[in-house]
Amino acid sequence: MKTATMPALRVQPELREAAEAMLKPGETLSGFVEESLRRNVERRQSQQAFLARGIASRDAAKVSGQYVSVDAMLAKIDARIESASANPTRKKPISLSKAKPATRRQHAKT
Repeated sequence: MKTATMPALRVQPELREAAEAMLKPGETLSGFVEESLRRNVERRQSQQAFLARGIASRDAAKVSGQYVSVDAMLAKIDARIESASANPTRKKPISLSKAKPATRRQHAKT
């Protein structure tokens, strides 16, 4: 695949110095900027996908008339947090439908 160039980037000298100070051994400033750009694009793509899923879920709830109460959702989220805190090495995602209910007050005490 043919590569493309990005527009020149003008920054304050202090920002350039700070970026250069953060370079890892063997890393170039161009590589650092490319990685930063790549991560920012990925983050924004994730944000757009998250919003699209939320809007689709909202629309599906409007059509079906089936909603989840705030209390039920917060209990599921609290259970996920509690489960993740109890098992920090767990790598598999926790299904919200199988999570144990917990109260927000219980989570706030930890």
